[in-house]
Amino acid sequence: MESIKDFLATGGLFMYFNIGASIAVLAIIIERTIYFLGRGHINTKAFLEQIRRLLAANNVDRAKKLCDATPAPAARVAKAGLSRYHKGEAAVASAIEESMVDVQPEIKVRIGALWSLANIATLLGLLGTVSGLIHTFGGLEGAKAEDRQNVLSRGISEALNNTAMGLAIAVTCMIAHLFLSAAAKKVVADLEGFTLKLENLLSDPAAQEPQR
Repeated sequence: MESIKDFLATGGLFMYFNIGASIAVLAIIIERTIYFLGRGHINTKAFLEQIRRLLAANNVDRAKKLCDATPAPAARVAKAGLSRYHKGEAAVASAIEESMVDVQPEIKVRIGALWSLANIATLLGLLGTVSGLIHTFGGLEGAKAEDRQNVLSRGISEALNNTAMGLAIAVTCMIAHLFLSAAAKKVVADLEGFTLKLENLLSDPAAQEPQR
């Protein structure tokens, strides 16, 4: 802990900007991870089978309540289709399509910001490096001979610590962007497959028969 404290303390002004960027990055990563593992996650195959059984029992209201029980995108799409279940195939398809337009941006939200934050963190680290070098050479000019080594050491520490912090944040952003983008693509692919099956289920009474 002491070494981390010294690392941050010797970073100068731009280290605080880097810390702010790191907090923003961690907040996005944690929020998106919770989304994909929690409220954004659902077993679409099992969920569709539950809807199928409720429709086979002519229990549309319970199917809607089932959708209300989870905030997952698939459930919201399903409820939109169920809300127009008795209005015909065209109305169901239109409701599902409109709902898809609404939920897809939610799946990908803030993930793209990680790439921008990676670039910002790199530049902040570079600015901290330049600032540290300016302080070093500025301090050497007026320093006594016996103090120059300390001035040089502090200045180089400020420069390199900012470089390291900026690059660490940037690498974290890139890795997180890679994994979260893959997770978002999987959710979208599952959702698209689910909507096709759902539309077929709601428009074809024969599809509502329980599968054996």
